[in-house]
Formats: sequence, structure tokens, C-alpha cells
Amino acid sequence: MNWFVVARMLGMLGLLVGASMVFSLPWAFPAVGKVETFEHDGFWGLIGAIACSLGLGGGLYLWGRFDKHASILRKEAFATVGLGWILAGVLGALPFLLSGSESAPGVKLTPIDAFFESVSGFTTTGASLLTELEDPDLVPRCVMFWRSFTHWLGGMGIIVLFVAILGQLGAGGKAMLKREVPGPITESVRPRVQESALLMWSIYVALSALETVLLMLAHVPLYDALCHSFGTMATGGFSTHNASAGHYNGGPVEAIILVFMILAGVNFSLYYLVFRHRKAELTWKQRIKFLTRDPEFRAYLALIGVTSLVLTISLMANEIYPDTLTALRHSLFTSVSIMTTTGFGSEDFSNWTEFSKGLIFLLMFVGGCAGSTAGGIKVIRWVLLGKIFFLEIEKAFRPNVVRPVRLGKSVIDDRVRNDVVVYFCMIMVIFLSSWLLLITIEPDDLWAKHDEHTAAEKLIDCATAVASTLNNIGPGLGVIGPADNYSGFSQQGKALLTLLMLLGRLELFAILVLFSPQFWRKQ
Repeated sequence: MNWFVVARMLGMLGLLVGASMVFSLPWAFPAVGKVETFEHDGFWGLIGAIACSLGLGGGLYLWGRFDKHASILRKEAFATVGLGWILAGVLGALPFLLSGSESAPGVKLTPIDAFFESVSGFTTTGASLLTELEDPDLVPRCVMFWRSFTHWLGGMGIIVLFVAILGQLGAGGKAMLKREVPGPITESVRPRVQESALLMWSIYVALSALETVLLMLAHVPLYDALCHSFGTMATGGFSTHNASAGHYNGGPVEAIILVFMILAGVNFSLYYLVFRHRKAELTWKQRIKFLTRDPEFRAYLALIGVTSLVLTISLMANEIYPDTLTALRHSLFTSVSIMTTTGFGSEDFSNWTEFSKGLIFLLMFVGGCAGSTAGGIKVIRWVLLGKIFFLEIEKAFRPNVVRPVRLGKSVIDDRVRNDVVVYFCMIMVIFLSSWLLLITIEPDDLWAKHDEHTAAEKLIDCATAVASTLNNIGPGLGVIGPADNYSGFSQQGKALLTLLMLLGRLELFAILVLFSPQFWRKQ
């Protein structure tokens, strides 16, 4: 492990995070942020956070310059990604702490609380500890903007942005990019890593800008339009309103958010394939075929359609809503929000039927497409797992059959098949062990405070908390439903859930290797 290389990379990352905080400063002023008075605490809290980030980043960079000619290899790439996300979480927590933000009236955010909120933003989880999102006396609007902006930075990946800006990182840059755009099959849409990173960020910025404009045309103020675009395109889910997307009571705003959640859950490489032949004589019908031919994209839309239909039937059968259109609207929005791991809520699904809540819990383990901003296991892994299952079943009665697993026209080699099975096993082991640990460390008082909950429901609520943070979704069931938050969990519980957010966002390995003694050895 070359620590000079890692320090240099982390230093530049710290500088990037610090510079990103500058965009939140204007919202402290009445003329820009539409606040009644100048947000003194928020502004100077951000200034202090910027100074700390630039100071730490600059110090690490200068230290790393002692060996400025060393190249970043695979080990250094893993260390940069894993430690980089932790560093971003620490630096991102400073505005909350230095501004004196409160999770509830009279309850200051602790360092663990601020780190939880920051990591939740960068990992696009959207799990929050804040109880009154619309009260600037608790959290200044400029800090709330930073909270949403962390979504946008983490959505496409701060390391992808890092690679896009700096480039020329060789094989290490490719390893860093792969950890940021995870999935069982990762192919660069361009031969050069920097071009691939720039391409993905260009598409990301364009879609974010388009959504912001459309929301403003639907009479959403610029501040709210930006924050909700950040949360949508990053599939994060932080909102500026306590009622989340339900604040807008349906209509065009909810429809716009719904469409862009679906777009954000699609593999961004497919967008490149659609638009890359600008000079070729291709009709739009021929361009769209790049999408429709993709097995993962088809499965992604099919899952959204089927789950929405099943939820609608369940809700109507139990007379939860008065008409089919309302039931379909909430079913579709919730299915897309959970499956893409966005976490926006149009309705409190904690009040739905037990079957509906069970289906939502299962959706937490699906996720969007590989190469998207969505978290979760990813649709492509479920498609491959299904093919592997059917092949193994056939081999049970035809042991001599030789048939490769195919995805479209591509043959999946044994290494990828093994990786898929191992990943599923690791997710289940981490989920079950974290669930039992959370049940152990959390006091029963949290559930006793809720009249409608009993200590027996602690098992389900802890399971959804683990599933929601591990898959970067945000809301869960029970005490962490769409109308509630994670503020009632103990400090050790919040620390565990924060670790799960990082594990889920980086698909386990970039964080797990940090706990391996062999990883840190020179040879």
C-alpha cells in the first residue's frame, strides 16, 4: 500500500467536497434563499466546514506529493474509494455540527447524528433524523440545501466526478470507476476511463437540469425544484417538506418526479447508446431499440408494472382508497420509489394492508439497473440468478447438459456466475447478522413510546431498518415509515445503520476490504 498515493487522492477529494459546499452559501441570504433574515449560523457554519475541508484536503495532498510520480494501482484504488466515502461523510457532517442544527426543538445533532445524515445524503439513502424539515430555526435552509446537494454529488458518485475531473489515473482509475458504477457486468461505454466518467456526468447533469426546469414550470420554487431534482436523479429521497412528495397532492409535480425516478433507475450506458449516433441516419425507433433490446431494462419495467398492478388490486380489494385511479397512482409511485431506492413518499404506506407492506419489503431487495444511480441488489443480478437457478434445476435431471448462461446475445462466464451467487449470499449474511445485532443493541423503549406499536413489532421494524439502509432506500415500516424517521434509534444503532449505508452504496467489497489485515500489508 502506497500511502502517499492514497493521501494525494484523498486530499484532492477533500478539496472537491470543500469546494462543493460553496454552492450552498447563497441560500443563507434573504434575496436568494427567500429566508426572513440572514442565516448567520448556517452561513458561518458552512464557511467553517469549507475551511476545514480545504485545510485537511490541502494537507493530505501536500503530504501525498512527496511521491508524486507513483501511480494508483488496484489496492490504492480500493483504499481511495472506501476511505474516500468515509472522508466525504465526515466532511459533509461539519455544516450540521458547526451551524448548531437540531434534529428536534432543543435537541442538537451529535457527531454520530451529523455523520448519519451526511452519509445518508452521499450514499443516496435518504434516511433522516430531522423531524421538522420546514423549520429554518432547527436547520438553516442553506444547510438543508447542502443536505440535498450531497445526494446529487453521491448519486453518480463523488469518485466518478473525481475521475471525470482529474482523469489520467490509468488502471487504478478504471478500478475506481468500477466500484462507483457497480454491477456484475461493467463495460466502459468509451475506451478511456475519463471519457466514460465525463459522459455519465454529462447525462446526469442534463437530466437534472431538465427536471428542475419542468418542476419550475409546474410552479415549484427554484429552491424546492433543485432539492427535489437532486433527490430524484440521485435516487436519494431527501425532501424539503415533511410530507415528502405528498406535499404536492399529486398533479404534474408528482408525475414529473415519477418519470425521472424511472429514468434515474436505468443504466446510464444505455442513454449513450441511444444518442451516440447523432450523425448516423438512424430513426428514433431504431435508437429506442437499444433500450428495448436490453434484458435488464425489460425486466426493470416489467417488475415496476407487475408490482404496481398487484399493489393496486390489493389496495382496492381492502378498500384502502375510494377509486382505482387513486390506488393505481399511489401504487405506481410507491413501487417506483422503493424499487429505484429513491424513498420519496406520496402516501404513508405503513397504513396499507399487511400483504402490501410485505411486497414493499421484498421490493427493497431489488433495486434499479446496474450502472444507474439506484442502490439495491440490482435487477441484472436477479435476472442472472433466475437463469442460474433454472440451469441448475435442469442439470438435476440432465447432469451431462452443457448450456451456457446467456444474457441477450452475451455468454456469461463462470466468474460472473460465481460473483452473483456470492454477492447474494453475502447480502443475506450481512442482513441477518445486522438485524440480530440491531435487535440486541436497541432498547425496547423506542417501541413502547408508540401507542400503535408493541415490543413484539421490534423484530419487523429492525428488519426494515436494516433492509432500508443496506439497500439505500430510506423509509421503512413501523417507527421508520414514510411519516417518521430514524431519530429514535440509539447512538450505537445509528452507527450500525450508517455502516450499512456505506456497505450498500459501494456493494460491500470497497468497505469490507478495509477490515482485512492482509489488505494493508505491503505485499
